[in-house]
Amino acid sequence: MHRHGTFGRKFGRKTDQRLALTRGLMCSLIKNTSITTTLARAKEIRRSTEKLITLAKKGGLANRRLIIARLNDIEVAALLVDVIAPQIKRDSGYLKIEHAGYRRGDNAEMGTISFVDDIDFEQVEEKKPAKATKSDKRAKKEDK
Repeated sequence: MHRHGTFGRKFGRKTDQRLALTRGLMCSLIKNTSITTTLARAKEIRRSTEKLITLAKKGGLANRRLIIARLNDIEVAALLVDVIAPQIKRDSGYLKIEHAGYRRGDNAEMGTISFVDDIDFEQVEEKKPAKATKSDKRAKKEDK
C-alpha cells in the first residue's frame, strides 16, 4: 500500500484527537503569538493557521464563521479577525518556525512557531470606539 494522495501527519492519534490537538495548538498560537512544540506539530499547524489568517484578512461574515467553525473558539476567532489580521501587511508566509533544540525526555526535535510580523494587542484596543449606551441614544433623539 502506498500513501498516494494522502497528506497530513497522523501523530499516532485518532481523527477526533488529532483535530482537537491541532485546534488547541492553533488557539494557543493565536493567543500567545508564539509557542514551542515538536517540529512536526509546528509544521502541521502552520499549514492550517496560515489558511485561517488568509480568511481573516479577506474579512466578511462568512469567513468569520468559517474561522469560528475551524477553531471552536469565538474569542480567539474574534482576536484573529479584529486584531491580528489588520496588522499583517504581507500576502503569505505569516508564520515562521525556528528550531529550538531537542526535548529532554525523548529527544524529540522541538521548534518555536511565531508570527513573522510583530503583533501589538494594545494598539488596536485603544482605537476601538466606545459603544453608545441607551442614554446617549436618548440624548441624541431629544436634541433633534
